[in-house]
Amino acid sequence: MRSIRAAAVGAVTMSLALAATACGGGSATGGGSNDSPKTLTYWASNQGASIEIDKKVLQPELDKFEKQTGVKVKLEVVPWSDLLNRILTATTSGQGPDVLNIGNTWSASLQATGALLPWDAKQFDAIGGKDRFVASALGSTGAEGKDPAAVPLYSMAYALYYNKKMFADAGIANPPATWAELIADGKKLSKGGKWGLGAEGSNPSENIHHVFVFAKQHGADFFTADGKPDFTNDGVVSAVQQYVGLMASDKIIAPGNAEYAQNQSVSDFAKGKNAMLLWQSASANLKSQGMSEADYGIAPVPVQSGTPGTGANVNSMVAGINMAVFKNTHNLDGATEFVKFMTSDAEQKILNTAYSSIPPVAAAQADAAFNTPANAALKDTLAKSAAALPQVADESQFETAVGTAVKELFADAAAGRAVTAESVKAKLEKAQQQMPTK
Repeated sequence: MRSIRAAAVGAVTMSLALAATACGGGSATGGGSNDSPKTLTYWASNQGASIEIDKKVLQPELDKFEKQTGVKVKLEVVPWSDLLNRILTATTSGQGPDVLNIGNTWSASLQATGALLPWDAKQFDAIGGKDRFVASALGSTGAEGKDPAAVPLYSMAYALYYNKKMFADAGIANPPATWAELIADGKKLSKGGKWGLGAEGSNPSENIHHVFVFAKQHGADFFTADGKPDFTNDGVVSAVQQYVGLMASDKIIAPGNAEYAQNQSVSDFAKGKNAMLLWQSASANLKSQGMSEADYGIAPVPVQSGTPGTGANVNSMVAGINMAVFKNTHNLDGATEFVKFMTSDAEQKILNTAYSSIPPVAAAQADAAFNTPANAALKDTLAKSAAALPQVADESQFETAVGTAVKELFADAAAGRAVTAESVKAKLEKAQQQMPTK
C-alpha cells in the first residue's frame, strides 16, 4: 500500500463480518443491483503529494468516463489516516461508496468482512480477463484459494533513493548493496546536522513493511503456515532489532525520526537533510517538493549478502493499491465498467505515470514510459525479489499491533534506551497478545 499515509488504525472482527453480510441494499442475492445506473461514488486513496493534486489527476479521467458511458462519478479522495476506518464503518452500516481504493495489504482482512464483491472468473472476464494482470499484483488481492476481493490498480515496490552529491562529497562511489555497506556509508554521511538515512518511526504501517522484509531476509515469517501469529520467533526478533538498530545502535537515523509519520522523511530527503531514503515509488513525491531526478539515484533495497532475489534475499513487500466494489452497490454494471475503464491499458499509462507507480496490467507495464532507469529498478524488484504481506484475515490487526510495537521501540531508541533482543521480544509478545483468538 501507499506509504505516504499516516498509519491506518482499526481492526476487522467477526462482528464486522457478520454485520457486513447483513448490509442492506443491492439485490436479494447480495450481489449488487442497478437501481442507480447513472451515478457512482468513488473513494480514491491519497496517492499524490496532496489531495488537491489527486483531484487534478483524477477528475479529467472521471469526466472522460462520464462522456464515454453517461455515468457520473462522484469523487472523494480519502486520506490514508482515515481510509481503513471509513471502510470498516461502511461495512457495518452499508452506507459505503460503490467503488473504492484499498491498500493491497488489507485485501484479505476486508475480504473476511464479506462486504466486497468477489472477483470470480465472470467478473474478471467483464473487465478483459484475469490474465491481463501481472502475477505479483494478483498475489495481494485476497486469501489464497478464494476469489480475489479486489483488482490491482497501482503497483509499487520499495527502492533505495540516494543523494548523488552527498555521496560524492563523502567519497562514496556506489550505492550500498548490503546492510553492512549501508551502515558504513550511513556513518560517513551522518555529520554536520545531516543523517545517513530517513525513517517514519511513528508510522505503524511503514514499520511493518520494513520489518517484514528484514524478517524474510532472516528466513522468518510473522505467521505460521496455518495462519497463526508467530511474532516472537528468533528470526522476527532479529529482524525487528536490526531495523530499529539503524537508529538505536548504528546511529544513522536521526532520533527525531521516531516521531515521523506524515512523509517527513521524504521531505528531509528532498531538502538534503538525509542522504538515503527507503520508499515506495517516490519520484513524483520528490518532484513535487522541488527535487530534480538528476539529483538522486535509485538502487535496490539492500540485502544481508549477495544480490536481491527470492527467499532470503527478498528486498520489498509487494506494494500497491487495489480497486474494490462494495457488494451492495446500486450500480453494479456501472461499477464494473468503471473498474474496466481504470484498468484499461490507456488509463493505466496515464494514472501510473502521474503517480510514478508501475501498472499491474502487463500490456501497460511494457510501455516505453515505464522503462526509465527508475521504473526499471522498481519493475525488476516486483518481478524478482518482492513478496506479498501475509494474506490472512487478521492482517490489519497485525499491521496495527506489530507496527505499534516497532513504533514504541523507536521511541525507546530516540530516548537513549537500549533496544535489546529481550526488549524487542517483550514488545512482540505484547503485540501477539492483542491478536484475535480463534
